[in-house]
Amino acid sequence: MNSVLIIGAGAAGSVVAKKCAMNRDVFAKIHLASRTLEKCLVVQRECVSPITVSQVDADDAAQVIRLIEEQRPDVVVNMALPYQDLPIMDACLTTGVHYLDTANYEPRDEAKFSYTWQWAYQDRFKDRGLMAVLGCGFDPGVISIFCAYAQNNLFDEIHTIDIMDCNDGSHGKAFATNFNPEINIREVTQRGKYWKDGQWIEIDPLSVSAMIEYPEVGPRKSYLIYHEEEESLIENIPGLRQIRFWMTFSENYIKHLEVLQNVGMTRIDPVLYNGVEIIPLQFLKHLLPEPSSLAENYTGRTSIGVVLRGIKEGAPVSFLIYNVCDHAETNRELGAQAVSYTTGVPAMTGAMMMLKGIWMGTGVFNVEQLPPEPFLEEVARQGLPWHVRRFDDREFQELNEL
Repeated sequence: MNSVLIIGAGAAGSVVAKKCAMNRDVFAKIHLASRTLEKCLVVQRECVSPITVSQVDADDAAQVIRLIEEQRPDVVVNMALPYQDLPIMDACLTTGVHYLDTANYEPRDEAKFSYTWQWAYQDRFKDRGLMAVLGCGFDPGVISIFCAYAQNNLFDEIHTIDIMDCNDGSHGKAFATNFNPEINIREVTQRGKYWKDGQWIEIDPLSVSAMIEYPEVGPRKSYLIYHEEEESLIENIPGLRQIRFWMTFSENYIKHLEVLQNVGMTRIDPVLYNGVEIIPLQFLKHLLPEPSSLAENYTGRTSIGVVLRGIKEGAPVSFLIYNVCDHAETNRELGAQAVSYTTGVPAMTGAMMMLKGIWMGTGVFNVEQLPPEPFLEEVARQGLPWHVRRFDDREFQELNEL
């Protein structure tokens, strides 16, 4: 019996559970656990077929171990916070279960995410005969798999990669984040960087921008930030000379973020308030709307893709690979907004690849190291169709000039 344990019942975790429940030919047994049991119960009621639920504190490896021993899953899908990656990986090693996540580890006391902590588990997973798949959301995740597909089918050598992430949607809130506010704000406010000619080049947060033409959306102002898949792609795409990550932010988002930073609400160090230590950013998280609550009135689309340039049979070639996802459509299907949907569907698809034996191996893998074609065929069937086309470099002239 193929069994999956999903840890985390937030906006994206609920998508994973609901999609697993729609694919019972693969996921015979589904268990959802979270720190907040009520979130699990809500998802349970909304699934099209029965799942079981429970409460777990994923910071505590001992609790996760007990849960795994009770449920005996074939794979654990980690949809909890990045802080909890290592305790969950430790629990999988102890219990002999395969592991998959969507975001790399980040320590609580420093806004610095990196795969190095998880890559250090390579020998331990290999020695146990287990597989750990890292970064199987959209970016990282599908984007990285697009790059692997391009490497296999479109290029002899890829020279530059520009990842482009646009959420051209409107949720009607004064200020809200599309996934966990604490993680989102930590990500955006840290120093940016990109990789060029064998070295990392650092920039001030949101200090470099460009107008980028997004498929089915149009031109949008985009900011150069650092994103985790860059770290693994420079290791796994030979011949790469440059990689950058671009993301859109509305003027309203930037305005609110600047104010919050200026008054200290994005701080991650403890401050004393009425004799109690609090983390300002964690307090802010509790004031902002839950990402899962945004779906009902969300309009517009996400447009996320990758521009790749390189060589094929001695001649320069350029390709764009992308997906467009509509907030209203994902809400009709699952009661989810598109950002959660584009994270959760790939995670479910990755777990499906593991349970079917299509993704196999021992050790720790980033998704671009695994067969891309069967994953991309399946993720399109599951609701995320993707498109590939050649283009003239003049379409992305501003990127070329930076």
